[in-house]
Amino acid sequence: MTSVSMAVLAFACALSGATIGMAVRSRLPEHHLSRESIDVVKLATGLVATLVALVLSLLISSANSARVTVENEYKAGRAELIHLDHYLAAYGPQTAEARAALRDAFAWIFARHWPREDFGVRDISSVDDHNRLIQVERTILALQPTSDEHKWFQSQALRLTVSLAQIYHLVASQEGSVQPPWPVLFVVSLCAAAIFASFGLFAAPNMTVLASFVIAALAVAAAMFLIVDLGDPFNGFLTISSAPAHATIDALGK
Repeated sequence: MTSVSMAVLAFACALSGATIGMAVRSRLPEHHLSRESIDVVKLATGLVATLVALVLSLLISSANSARVTVENEYKAGRAELIHLDHYLAAYGPQTAEARAALRDAFAWIFARHWPREDFGVRDISSVDDHNRLIQVERTILALQPTSDEHKWFQSQALRLTVSLAQIYHLVASQEGSVQPPWPVLFVVSLCAAAIFASFGLFAAPNMTVLASFVIAALAVAAAMFLIVDLGDPFNGFLTISSAPAHATIDALGK
């Protein structure tokens, strides 16, 4: 389910609850609408509304924190990638194959995350990313250093390659951990429907009341949208920008 679908579902649940509440209102006996009954329902609704607001705020905060973590790790990875390419260039022309392998590996990795972007990769499903990174390490290991300077640059390049692999796998694990908790979101949508149903019980329908219901339902839908969209950093409307990835690929090998 996409962020838009979840927002539409939450909006529909809220308005459906309000509609049910207004429909039930006309059929309730008078003693069910006494001041004491209204006060009890208001207290119960206030408790549920507070819990729903708390859950929504925590979910938004968690999704945003995870997204920021992924974005920061990608920034660190791109910086180390440029640093690695500079070390290989400093080693000498013998590293041309290693630099080409490095560029191809990360062009493929970036294309996996932004499949609609053109990184010069024809088929993003044909090669395993782990094997790509291993191939880069093998190419660097195959270098034959002829001086202490060459040995130093080779050792630093290998260290950065290992660090890049760790960052990539950390990002991959973070992506899986920020997926929205669908059961919780569905329960929250049902709770929102119950809250709106209680609103509809004690309000005679008019344009002002209906407008208030729509605005409140939009607020709930917007919260659901943020939770789901922030939970997928590379898809949806609030994606991590691919422009730095393109700039990084363009800078490699030069």
